[in-house]
Amino acid sequence: MQSKNNSLFQLAVIVSALGFFVDVYDLLLFGIIRKPSLTDLGLSPAEVLLQGEFIISVQMVGLLVGGILWGIIGDKKGRLNVLFGSILLYSIANILNGMVTNTTQYAILRFIAGVGLAGELGAGITLVSELLPKEKRGVAAAMVASFGILGAVTAFFMKEIFFWRTCYYIGGVLGLVLLLLRVSVHESNLYTQLKTTVVQRGNFLMFLTDRKRFFRYMRCILIGLPAWYIIGILVTFSDQFGVEFGIDNIDPGKAIMFQYLAIAFGDLSVGLLSQRLKSRKKALFIFYAITIFFTTMFFLQQGGSATTFYLICAGLGYGTGFTVVYITMSAEQFGTNLRATAAISIPNMVRGALPLIILLFKFIRNLFDSYVTGGWVTGIILMTIAVIAALYTEETFGKDLNFVEE
Repeated sequence: MQSKNNSLFQLAVIVSALGFFVDVYDLLLFGIIRKPSLTDLGLSPAEVLLQGEFIISVQMVGLLVGGILWGIIGDKKGRLNVLFGSILLYSIANILNGMVTNTTQYAILRFIAGVGLAGELGAGITLVSELLPKEKRGVAAAMVASFGILGAVTAFFMKEIFFWRTCYYIGGVLGLVLLLLRVSVHESNLYTQLKTTVVQRGNFLMFLTDRKRFFRYMRCILIGLPAWYIIGILVTFSDQFGVEFGIDNIDPGKAIMFQYLAIAFGDLSVGLLSQRLKSRKKALFIFYAITIFFTTMFFLQQGGSATTFYLICAGLGYGTGFTVVYITMSAEQFGTNLRATAAISIPNMVRGALPLIILLFKFIRNLFDSYVTGGWVTGIILMTIAVIAALYTEETFGKDLNFVEE
């Protein structure tokens, strides 16, 4: 019996890791092929920048909408239903993305893909957290995240080998193959037991109607904001920062590849560190410090080299490994009847905040009439908010997850 349970646990971890691999591949693909795809559609360099900001914002709004939608479904209908439905939606959207002929079609399909991509990571982490013993769930979540992050590295190499449209087709096919693997995964026992009770499941309004629960939910969102400042501003638009720093020929796709390769190691490291320290929060603050250090280095490289630039992006990625901790903390903060809603919606609220982060960045850079100043001032604001939120967030290491929200 123990051997059978171990096999089920291992299968859940492996399939969740593969799922996140495909999720990250598709999520970061636009950032990696933004310039060649938009240039191929006939846009000028100035339009590539403006439309690139717009389309990535639309994709992130899709993630925000999908985060709420799939979260509710995850608690009402089960974690596996989210995994099946979200994979099917983003796989089809990505195949169609390879056929676009204008930016309107591009934006619409990135929105639909965003809705689909929203369900993968949170549902996988929720399932793994509920299936595995509490002393193993932190490391298991880190393994899922660290392997999944390699999807971004794969996306970069696909971009180097194939035409941008083919890259989207590959992502869609990978998703459909993954759908077949999902069939072997079992539903969480905690959720199966929950279905026999009369407690409310997946009621998103419960986050808004109770003051303490609302602030608990908001803190989980705020502690993740620096991750998408790093990913969505510094690295996605690294070519523009390179110009401002006097560093020529920075390839955003390569910058993303270096960052995400390092995030894979950061995710695994932070998971092992939290296990050793027996604390999610201590590990989170250590990785915040790493992120702050490399962000400072990023803005001090005036006149540097492309090699140094990419290495700093890797350092930023390693620090951004704290994402697995805040997502795991989000799953552990809430009862079984709201756990999927929280764990799926929170990282997507963070991703969905990117349009607001971009607006803040634009406002500050226009205020100071400086792209670089806009970048570091935005970073200070978001990092300060995240640290304050983390200070007031509950420690969840070793917490018993067999409870419900009333």
